Amino acid sequence: MPAPLDADSIRRAPKVLLHDHLDGGLRPETVLELADRIGYRALPAHDAAGLAHWFREASDSGSLERYLETFAHTVAVMQTIEGVSRVARECVEDLAADGVVYAEVRWAPELHVDGGLSLEQVVEAVVAGFREGEAIAAAAGHTVRVGAIVTAMRHAARSREIAELAVRYRDAGVVGFDIAGAEAGFPPSRHLDAFEYLRRENAHFTIHAGEAFGLPSIWEAIQWCGTDRLGHGVRIVDDITAGGRLGRLAQYVRDKRIPLEMCPSSNVQTGAAKSIAEHPIGLLRRLQFRVTVNTDNRLMSGTSMTREMTLLSEAFGYQWADLQWFTINAMKSAFLPFDERLDIINSVIKPGYAALAA
Repeated sequence: MPAPLDADSIRRAPKVLLHDHLDGGLRPETVLELADRIGYRALPAHDAAGLAHWFREASDSGSLERYLETFAHTVAVMQTIEGVSRVARECVEDLAADGVVYAEVRWAPELHVDGGLSLEQVVEAVVAGFREGEAIAAAAGHTVRVGAIVTAMRHAARSREIAELAVRYRDAGVVGFDIAGAEAGFPPSRHLDAFEYLRRENAHFTIHAGEAFGLPSIWEAIQWCGTDRLGHGVRIVDDITAGGRLGRLAQYVRDKRIPLEMCPSSNVQTGAAKSIAEHPIGLLRRLQFRVTVNTDNRLMSGTSMTREMTLLSEAFGYQWADLQWFTINAMKSAFLPFDERLDIINSVIKPGYAALAA
């Protein structure tokens, strides 16, 4: 008999995560301990349960800009090598416990230099934390691999510098580049120099687009900047009629198999979707876009990959075959060499789902 599609069974399923922010996934207890260690007194709550509640409530505004304000507190406690490395290590431990077998976790190094660290020190601290977390997970019987995506802030002017950082460390744990932050008023084409440099260097990158802003953001990310993947990309549905007819841009995205890094709970919080049941992921899955399921910010959304897949299964009646489809989509779209992606699909993902569905 197939395993029941409940949270306990889904947690056992091998999962792949492409869109997760390091500074959006801290444990509340860690925020409190790091804040106390560095003398940061601005936290809105002083116990783990209260702090977790505050982050969740403050993120439920329906505004991307308000949602992003919550990061002031997590970034503030990630200004030392010890703090950054610890957060990275715990991130991997938490993902492994959630059944994630491969993840790409992103963060903006430029936000972690207020305490005197260099960009290089920040990157090295994160990668070291990932490796330590992988080793701890392996000792606990969980195999997980985590790659780093370095992010530039779209309202700042350091994207070329961060792109060069991504290339410099691509053989040392960094798998790609991203830009993030408020979309309105900060189109991806402002960072064209960085994207042209990355293409010349044969480097991978993704772009936050089509979350709070619409089709023009998606079009620029693809046609001007040449992105490999779309961070969120929810608003591609604006180019699909009620009858399911695709416009030119939507057709291009589907034809080119451009991956959509969708984050259902987060998209609801920021107003990009009305509810899980009304999330465009249902339509896009039926239309065979290359959709992937992600967490975005586990602390702010109080979520995990298990929770996201459980919510989708409840809302859309997904079965094990659907969850495997999302997972293989994500692994196909990862910033790893083809042979390594194929090996994880054939040796980990397919056998894992076959055991659950048998």
